[in-house]
Amino acid sequence: MQNTTNSMSSEAILTLKNPIFCVYLICSCLLVIKMMIVSLLTIYKRLVHKAYLSPEDADFNKGQVAVHTAVERIRRAHLNDLENIPIFWTAGFAYLWTKPNIILAFTMYFGFTIVRIFHTIIYTILVVPQPSRAILFFSGFLITGY
Repeated sequence: MQNTTNSMSSEAILTLKNPIFCVYLICSCLLVIKMMIVSLLTIYKRLVHKAYLSPEDADFNKGQVAVHTAVERIRRAHLNDLENIPIFWTAGFAYLWTKPNIILAFTMYFGFTIVRIFHTIIYTILVVPQPSRAILFFSGFLITGY
């Protein structure tokens, strides 16, 4: 006999008919775009400050092999993303199988995405004193842990 509860079958979780999966995909794509923008921002700062990691890049761009604080700040923001966003993707994907409440799932997915966007902005563009960045980091950390 077929289960007649209102729960979604396992096959239906990874379909575009599942609004929670759609939000997960949208947020995942936004996070990818955000990380790509940070990569471009790193390149931009390297060009502006003529600070490169590789001698061939420095020669080609008439710069020097150097460490510049503005470039390193953006690199640290990118590394922070690389330490946090893949964990969110994994946890958020697993969360789909808990068949969560739609409002809670939307809040968690969009909440994490917004927190990471603001974290990047205040880390790279509008440098704001602590504990602002720490609050955003731990907000995303708690969302992922939930």
